[in-house]
Amino acid sequence: MLKRYLPEVIYNTIARHLNYAEINEIRLRVNCPLVVCIKNKKYFVGERGFSDYDNAIICSYEMMQEFVYKLCDNAVYAVNDQLKQGFITLPKGVRVGICGEVVYNDGEIITIKNFQSANIRIPHHIKGCSRLALDYMLDRDFKNTLVVSPAGAGKTTFIRDVVYQLSNQNYCYNVLIADERNEIASVTNGVAEIPLGNFADIYSNCSKEFAFKQGIRSMKPDIFVTDEIDIDRDLQSIVDASNSGVKVLATIHSDNISQLKQKRGFDNIIANKVFDRYVILSDSEGPGTLTHIYDGNFKCIYCR
Repeated sequence: MLKRYLPEVIYNTIARHLNYAEINEIRLRVNCPLVVCIKNKKYFVGERGFSDYDNAIICSYEMMQEFVYKLCDNAVYAVNDQLKQGFITLPKGVRVGICGEVVYNDGEIITIKNFQSANIRIPHHIKGCSRLALDYMLDRDFKNTLVVSPAGAGKTTFIRDVVYQLSNQNYCYNVLIADERNEIASVTNGVAEIPLGNFADIYSNCSKEFAFKQGIRSMKPDIFVTDEIDIDRDLQSIVDASNSGVKVLATIHSDNISQLKQKRGFDNIIANKVFDRYVILSDSEGPGTLTHIYDGNFKCIYCR
């Protein structure tokens, strides 16, 4: 799929020497070496494969601009709402983070231009990665669960698999997914390119607030699923969902439970008793490594 977008020399070199199925990230930076990340280790790449700095492929300004314009199908305006947020989502849940010159008008971000770097994050669908944790999340009924990990440590992969496993194990919960960046299910022309089972309803490219307000009335969900919550912006939607009898599965960036408790606004989550389970992931043995599960009182009920 990336053949359509990457500069030919970069795509062909990676395809010839590396396995795309093992790559987590590909990073392009203007006038800098090509870098790939495999199992959280970073490597320069040259025309003979793994390389030192002097022999690595260098991404030129022209290569970078061409790459981003291909991502946009040469129509930046068509994806500008995403671009203003610093990313573009491709099919199969691939998200490309983009840096460049930010253009403002009257204090409002208009677009990004003169692109300087790109981070291609390649998701990996690991069926069964949530099974152990799921036993702790299904004590008589599904428990409101917050999945916690650093960036790139498998949160999205984990919640995808939770939704899939619930269906696969014949828990007939109606699951409503707020897929803000279209990377949980990667819906294209109404079809989820990433299989999530038989009971998932998906709002793509929308806010959590929209998905909750519209979905509660129209879709009657049992579980509300969303990724990468912002406590200040998203707390009320999550509290409202919980108070409506809808269970919540969400993720948040943090390294561990201690750091999570220090996040601004987290005291409001504690005060509202929103979550019954906190699932902690790391990348210590690869993305999605389960390290701890805490109950709603922060008692550790699973410790690796």
